[in-house]
Amino acid sequence: MAADGFELQAQLFRALSHPVRLQILNVLARTEACVCHLNAALNRPQPYVSQQLATLREAGLVSDRREGTLIYYRLADGRIAGWLERGRELVKNGDGNPIPFPPAPPEVVPHCPCPHCQR
Repeated sequence: MAADGFELQAQLFRALSHPVRLQILNVLARTEACVCHLNAALNRPQPYVSQQLATLREAGLVSDRREGTLIYYRLADGRIAGWLERGRELVKNGDGNPIPFPPAPPEVVPHCPCPHCQR
């Protein structure tokens, strides 16, 4: 039996329901990035970041392109950045005030070996 729209939407929300996957999408909302850049920006090991990217790719949230030995990831749809922003606006504390989010990592990450950061 084929999945209906609600099942597919639930799969999408499951992919969004992980803090590190949201952080990855937050970085990709600004610019495309290779795995090594995401490792350095999020201070997470490569296998872990790759696993999270695979989940995001399977959900259709990110796409990739190969350039030499590197694979660059980007948002599959520009509207995803707006979803992330709306989600941040909805998060409130017990008093109904917005919760501050940590700033996104810098676009150039010290000690990152990717070509973008080495320029």
